Amino acid sequence: MNAPRTALVTGGAGFIGVAIARRFAQTFDRWVVLDSLHPQVHASGERPAELVDAAELVVGDVTSAAVWDELLAGVLPEVVIHLAAETGTAQSLDEASRHAEANVVGTTRMLDAFTRHGIVPSQIVLSSSRAVYGEGRWSSEETGAVSYPGQRTHAQLDAGEWDFAGAAAVPSSAASTVPHPTSVYGATKLAQENVLAAWCGSRDAALTVLRLQNVYGPGQSLINSYTGIVSLFSQLAREGASIPVYEDGLITRDFVFIEDVASAFEAAVLAGGGADGRTLDVGTGRGATILQLATEIAAYHGAPAPHICGAYRDGDVRFAGCTIDETQRVLGWSPEHSLTQGIAALQSWIDAELGSPALGRA
Repeated sequence: MNAPRTALVTGGAGFIGVAIARRFAQTFDRWVVLDSLHPQVHASGERPAELVDAAELVVGDVTSAAVWDELLAGVLPEVVIHLAAETGTAQSLDEASRHAEANVVGTTRMLDAFTRHGIVPSQIVLSSSRAVYGEGRWSSEETGAVSYPGQRTHAQLDAGEWDFAGAAAVPSSAASTVPHPTSVYGATKLAQENVLAAWCGSRDAALTVLRLQNVYGPGQSLINSYTGIVSLFSQLAREGASIPVYEDGLITRDFVFIEDVASAFEAAVLAGGGADGRTLDVGTGRGATILQLATEIAAYHGAPAPHICGAYRDGDVRFAGCTIDETQRVLGWSPEHSLTQGIAALQSWIDAELGSPALGRA
């Protein structure tokens, strides 16, 4: 396949963007990154050292029409990878406007700018999220009937009723699970999907939506408290602390390694029109409880065993997992890293970033 001449990657200086660029930026004649270098992620405000030299970094906010006009005066993107977003699930409940501005308005500003400049990319790939599903589907243990229980109430959580009585969680699938976001963040990601689908459908631009599960691995921000629990747990364990685990420890997530996510984006771009109109789940297809995650990280560092603290977080879901059969079929892609391999790679990277850990390895 002949690579398109120019790729534009919004938010491309972040965790996922850097990994994507490292994997296949060289297959394009130009790889242009638009990123605000937000201080919550980029403390120094400088170009990340890990971003490949081939990437042309433009520092600017996706919500600014002027930034878009200046960028598109010299860039004609054929492929757009849209990563730019505020991503804090809990934070979005307190800063709803910030998330809506970046995620929804930032997307519409981009599309309006394309229209002003007469640009229709051949393909747009959106980085969406498992958060669009909310709590997803649960099936009755007695009848097998499927329902959408929605968000858990404070009364339920205060009583320690973590699950939905008489029901079992069903892994989500873009083909069959109706989105019911329980966070502002999830709602804005679903809005992104709908806005892009409407625009691309009217402009004959191919659109692929990748709904990512919990992404982790080397390169994660170590200063952003909303970046994910794998990084947080790792830093606690390497300092010799017992990791606090919320609820009863049986919250379930699908943790997918960053290199597997980057390869999914590469596969989506290479698929081009073959993935047009597809919304696909990107995970491992295997769930792990938070207690399992914490126990494995603690064991790696020889840290004290995790402890169940019984606390909970507003807007959190009990179960988040997915099936990946359709993604594998459409993209010819499969994840290659187990949770154990990914955790070990992350710990090694954190040690290199922060120095020798406080504890010796068990």
